[in-house]
Amino acid sequence: MELLRLNVVPCMFLKRLNRFVALVEVDGEERRALVTNTGRLDEFMVEGRKAFCVPKSGGKTDFVLVAFEDLGGKGAIIDTRTQAKAFEKALELGLVPWLKDCRIKRKEVTVGKSRLDYLFECPGGEVYAEMKSAVLRGGESGEYAMYPDCPTLRGQKHIRELIELQKAGKRAMIFFIGAMPGVEKFRPYKEGDPEIAHLLSEAKKTGVEIHALSISLLPDGRVVLERPSLEIELREDF
Repeated sequence: MELLRLNVVPCMFLKRLNRFVALVEVDGEERRALVTNTGRLDEFMVEGRKAFCVPKSGGKTDFVLVAFEDLGGKGAIIDTRTQAKAFEKALELGLVPWLKDCRIKRKEVTVGKSRLDYLFECPGGEVYAEMKSAVLRGGESGEYAMYPDCPTLRGQKHIRELIELQKAGKRAMIFFIGAMPGVEKFRPYKEGDPEIAHLLSEAKKTGVEIHALSISLLPDGRVVLERPSLEIELREDF
């Protein structure tokens, strides 16, 4: 199911200059591209790997690095803004089964010392929710989308806030965007941050809802919903 259409241009990844800027080659010229994903992304950011960029105006970069070519020529979407827009479109179209008949009430909701991505209005009441990008592939056949690929104190803080909300009688949720083709399941990547795996297990026991879906980018710029719901696998002994 098509969710978005982007004005993508083929590019080649050269190197990451810093946390937010990459050097890419477009039509034989070196250009700077914005990177919105703060993960390490080591499996994608390999010199010479084919990628997909979107032109931008203003600032110190000419493009946004949106995705890297992955299985079957489809793109693994690293751009967190595209991930969020695709999720919101899927929600609007009623394609997210675990948020059936829900709508976004507010974004960037302050809770404690954190800001959570969404407050949903659902038939059963409000749902506080945080969205995370899962663009690390795992499993023998690459069937897992995983998070995180590096330590994240911010991610830990968000999960703790969700746990406290659930304990206080609120409905809390964390969901993951498996932004890669061919993934069927989600699990935390313990090597990236063992505390995240522990906190997700604790969150589940507390009643925090944990979900995931998968999207990918077609070479013509269409962002498509691959799976509206991924199997969730939580263990602390990965």
